[in-house]
Amino acid sequence: MAESVQDFLKRLFLRAVEVADPMQSLGAFLPEKPVGRVVVIGAGKASARMAEAVENIWGPCEGLVITRYGYARPCEGIEIVEAAHPVPDEMGFVATKRMIELVSGLGENDYVLALMSGGASALLIAPAGEISLAEKQAVNQALLASGAPIGQMNVVRKHLSRVKGGQLAAAAYPAKMLALLISDVPGDNPAEIGSGPTVGDTSTTADAKAILEQRKIEVPASVQQVLAAGSGVLKPDDEKLGRVSNVIFAAPSQSLEAARNLAEAEGCDVEILGDALEGEAREVARAHAELALSRQSERPDGSRPLLLLSGGELTVIRRGEGIGGPNAEYALALAFALRGAPGIHAIACDTDGVDGAAEVAGAVIGPDTLARADKAGADVEEALLTNDAHRFFDTIGDQVVTGPTLTNVNDFRAIWIG
Repeated sequence: MAESVQDFLKRLFLRAVEVADPMQSLGAFLPEKPVGRVVVIGAGKASARMAEAVENIWGPCEGLVITRYGYARPCEGIEIVEAAHPVPDEMGFVATKRMIELVSGLGENDYVLALMSGGASALLIAPAGEISLAEKQAVNQALLASGAPIGQMNVVRKHLSRVKGGQLAAAAYPAKMLALLISDVPGDNPAEIGSGPTVGDTSTTADAKAILEQRKIEVPASVQQVLAAGSGVLKPDDEKLGRVSNVIFAAPSQSLEAARNLAEAEGCDVEILGDALEGEAREVARAHAELALSRQSERPDGSRPLLLLSGGELTVIRRGEGIGGPNAEYALALAFALRGAPGIHAIACDTDGVDGAAEVAGAVIGPDTLARADKAGADVEEALLTNDAHRFFDTIGDQVVTGPTLTNVNDFRAIWIG
């Protein structure tokens, strides 16, 4: 039986995930194990897999890594703790405290290997000042619901934390540190990956306050006090960051190139729209629908299929109480904008296997999506109004469910134009 277009798109997505797997990509960037005391720390959705890859090469190591529930991997020496994402919980709070204690007091002859990936912002949770865990959770929830881009969210997170913005690396000073990073942020800025626990930052508490005001987020007195007093975020040239090397070994661009190579080998023309796209999911979807229709009208009869690839991190402004995520909402808005246009199919998934807070990577669409939804009683306009994209695609059987992928290079989107 011939492969369907949607199965082909799923295969491209899985290829993009595969090349970002730390078991395949980390080894080339790992030096020989140093002599003396070596401590491995880490946080993020890919961090346990990264730890597994390290021990596969170095053997058992001392250390502590915090990952998302369901993302643990077997390690001989490195302790793996599971905690909540995207809203932090008590497990992450306690584990972060233990991590700070683990690296504090190290000497200049000691060595720290830090393994960081997307998700570390929520998993490394050590509120500054008198901010409680519940208050930090509330601010995090409000930021997520506001539709703020990841850069803005990270500025606020850093200045309300005792580990972000280079503060975790400062705790390990004067030990030498190598931070191996998987990028899930537009532009691959190390300071934005997991809110930069090993990287200094030029932002200020005034910037954080301005973002909270812009997003109309009310904060408790404890947060106001921290922002008024000044945070512990380090500047990039701080002496305590002078012994840190930050290295990105996997990024969205690599995954898009891998998908491009596979698609071209199988008879498609490919146009990469960018690996750092940001914006509100439904607005980007409308723009991409217009672009797809335009490209289709320009192609002469008999042309090879054209594939539009893009990555980055889209956001959703919460308007309803549905179950959704930026990739599923993008796919839903794209289907609505295309109105069943013949010959156009698409996929939108998060490479970590979790779109929003649901255990769903994303969704696929095709020319028959709206017709099948209508037959099944799923209302596309209602789903968009209530941010209920996951339920919509579950109803018609077009969800993409991968389970934990053990990596995270952000969104993957592909539009196939026949």
